[in-house]
Amino acid sequence: MEHRPGLDPAVAEVRLAVRRALGDLAPGSAVVVALSGGADSLALASAVAFEAPKIGLRATAVTVDHGLQDGSADAATGAAGRARALGLDARVVRVEVSGGDGPEAAARAARYEALAAEARATGSIAVVTGHTLDDQAETVLLGLARGSGAASLQGMAPVSALANGVALLRPLLGVRRARTRAACAAEGLEPWDDPHNLDPRFARVRVRERVLPVLEEELGPGIAEALARTAEQLREDAEAFADMIDEIIEDIVEHAEAGISVSVAALAANPAALRNRIIRHVVAAEFGESLTRTQTLEVARLVTDWSGQGPIDLPGCRAHRAGARIVFTANARR
Repeated sequence: MEHRPGLDPAVAEVRLAVRRALGDLAPGSAVVVALSGGADSLALASAVAFEAPKIGLRATAVTVDHGLQDGSADAATGAAGRARALGLDARVVRVEVSGGDGPEAAARAARYEALAAEARATGSIAVVTGHTLDDQAETVLLGLARGSGAASLQGMAPVSALANGVALLRPLLGVRRARTRAACAAEGLEPWDDPHNLDPRFARVRVRERVLPVLEEELGPGIAEALARTAEQLREDAEAFADMIDEIIEDIVEHAEAGISVSVAALAANPAALRNRIIRHVVAAEFGESLTRTQTLEVARLVTDWSGQGPIDLPGCRAHRAGARIVFTANARR
């Protein structure tokens, strides 16, 4: 009897993660696989190529060429060729990267915009990316260093949304980067190593190459897993707060002239964490603006430390206390 070698454990791990992420999608649906050509996205593409037909999904690999380095067009063409060899349809999209809060943020914004556009063009309901547990740990650590608060420390969600209702799926958030590389090796796939992933000009590269190794050396192994667990726990907390806000908000908010008002008594009755989230939620929902922690606390003082202070200028609006209510009014258009 012929002996059949068992499936490589790294390949099995990646395929299982993809199967779980895609399993809830309706048969006959289509998805876009974001393929850079690196080990993470190549292992993802291989797993999708294997799993998608089994559950009746169509998949197209899309490689975004940012044009930020010499040879990027050749690298993108090579990635698309690997996708076709795996049995996937493949497209290359060239984008212009400009503006934003820096090259990383600008490239990311351009990439997601292009992926969402390709999803619409192919009739896909979701974009699937190869972000790993290591990417999650780096995101959490960067958020911690920037003092960005719980929203940033939640890291990347397994399921979120792009433009026009296109879902963004990250099935490999529980898989280590070393495992995706091992999966590629086991399947004979040759990933492309982006030189930018070793460029210390980028904060994420410094975290990956310098900071996390030092933490592992000084504090022991398991730092990346611990950071990923922290993100997951904070997302659970945030979801619970969001549910509480949805239950509370209708009873304490009233429309006001050119704005909205919130009950002082109701804000005072809630703990600070919930009170501050309600304030941020009201401004975001009504005026489409995000408040910093300092701005949020200044508004909260109208509730907890009221001494007749005047209006507070905020992004997109102004807050003031009028009797038993905090009133937010839109800024006058210039």
